[in-house]
Amino acid sequence: MTIRILPPATVNRIAAGEVVERPASVVKELVENAIDAGAARIDVTMDAGGRTAITVTDDGHGMDADELGLAVERHATSKLPDDDDLSRITALGFRGEALPAIASVSRFTMTSRAAGAEAAWSIAIDAGRKADPAPAALARGTRVEVRDLFYATPARLKFLKTPRTELDHAAEAVNKLAMAHPRIAFSLTADGRQVVRLAAVPALVGGDDDGGRLERLAQVMGRGFADNALQIDAEREGVTLTGYASLPTLNRGTARAQHLFVNGRPVRDRLVIGALRGAYADVLARDRYPMVALFITAPADAVDVNVHPAKAEVRFRDSGVVRGLIVGALKHALAAAGHRAATTVGEAALAAFRPNDGATPILPMAPHRGGGYGHGVPARLPAGLAEAAAAYHAPLAGDIAAPSGRVEPDEADTAAMAYPLGAARGQLHATYIVAQTQDGIVIVDQHAAHERIVYERMKAALAASGVARQGLLIPEVVELDAAAVARLAERADELAELGLSLEPFGEGAVVVREMPALLGESDIQGLVRDLADELADMGAATSLRERLDEVCSTMACHGSVRAGRVLNVAEMNALLREMEATPNSGQCNHGRPTSVTLKLADIEKLFGRR
Repeated sequence: MTIRILPPATVNRIAAGEVVERPASVVKELVENAIDAGAARIDVTMDAGGRTAITVTDDGHGMDADELGLAVERHATSKLPDDDDLSRITALGFRGEALPAIASVSRFTMTSRAAGAEAAWSIAIDAGRKADPAPAALARGTRVEVRDLFYATPARLKFLKTPRTELDHAAEAVNKLAMAHPRIAFSLTADGRQVVRLAAVPALVGGDDDGGRLERLAQVMGRGFADNALQIDAEREGVTLTGYASLPTLNRGTARAQHLFVNGRPVRDRLVIGALRGAYADVLARDRYPMVALFITAPADAVDVNVHPAKAEVRFRDSGVVRGLIVGALKHALAAAGHRAATTVGEAALAAFRPNDGATPILPMAPHRGGGYGHGVPARLPAGLAEAAAAYHAPLAGDIAAPSGRVEPDEADTAAMAYPLGAARGQLHATYIVAQTQDGIVIVDQHAAHERIVYERMKAALAASGVARQGLLIPEVVELDAAAVARLAERADELAELGLSLEPFGEGAVVVREMPALLGESDIQGLVRDLADELADMGAATSLRERLDEVCSTMACHGSVRAGRVLNVAEMNALLREMEATPNSGQCNHGRPTSVTLKLADIEKLFGRR
């Protein structure tokens, strides 16, 4: 076979296979260009899930005719420093591949008007065949139109999903970029229907509003997330971590609500998945995922963004520092949350009530003597019923009117209601404590709450005295590949702190001499292999600590107050006060909420009082 150089059009189509995976990839690349151009508003329109047409319009600084012609050339960019130092990349784009790749597989038109220019210019490219720039009409900024995507590469069309699925991916791409840039307004319209509309978050005058980040996250992830998010702010060795993470009781069944941004760039990273799992390990069930939006700011030379043409992956110079920063910051925030549980738990409980759901119709309401409204009291009684009603209420009239029936709370009781979890009022079904606060009621699962308290005590004792070790009568030899042995040997000191003593045993094995005493008889071979796999996948060995936590959790479960045990008022109040002083007491060891708070205002709505 003869070696030959491929023509530019073919080269661009090959590159398009990496850069332009689907319509969402086009949207992402064009929106990133608009952000780099200093746009304050970015509007995206799509037809047929992007297969027929994609248009991205911005009000950025724009380009003149010469720049327009250069912008669609392969590896032409304005986003690298003059010395082309790839270790100091600050823009979202820098490779100069996206526009020519998109234009090589579609009918592409780009119109732009530079700031202060008298006219706009437009350039058209049909499957890589470029025309000369021509005068056009545009107020300001840039408009890119992509029609008949992948018509030049029909094989790629077969891999596209339904228009709805492709639209969902595009909306996710827009939302991710919008989270990192709250000062920019975004919109996405599909087939005449507005899918995304995010107004720019204005800066607060004379105040620090975290760059409007929480408000933008509320627009994208929902107000429930904003109301139940813990602020994260930490720094280590020049790397800064900010953002928000949900309370454990606000979680999802998938990891789609977990977002990571590195220097303003949305990325996917296995490191973060492992870090989140480690941080939430003993406050959330393994099949549930917290909602997080984390923003890492690191020196440009500490992050390699030139890993993949799609720029969706990064590499950190010191991944251990980043993982430790994430785990430490999240654990600190979760511990500081104490007994707090997500408000969505109470909202879900209230939503489960269905007042007046039976066959009895709701009667007209009239004001009662207390100034509110009462159900079932007709505004004007039919003739004959008024006398019957008076006769019915006559025996109770004296009791209702007597003021001496009111019981005034004593000072201690009033003081107890000022606590976050209030004063105990009673116990239901020998399982649930009902407490009264100043503005509502709290229902506590006594077993789940005490289980968390006992568990936290055991963890504190374990941290103070260390993990007790049990020497093996016959050391266990575990055969592994050489790379796995090296990984385990490198982390031997860390594993020893958790009670696991091992060392290399030749080139393809390790020998285990001591195990954590808490684990008792366990599968040593399986444990060591799991640890080696985790070190390869996530750079951290979490399964050993998780197994220790599981043992502590089981012991705490069996040693705590059981459901069905009757408690007196003093015991109930003591449990409430301990919950308030215990980290992570808002949920049990299995991630279920330990308490439900119902605000008085919401309860009154159930009875039509508001």
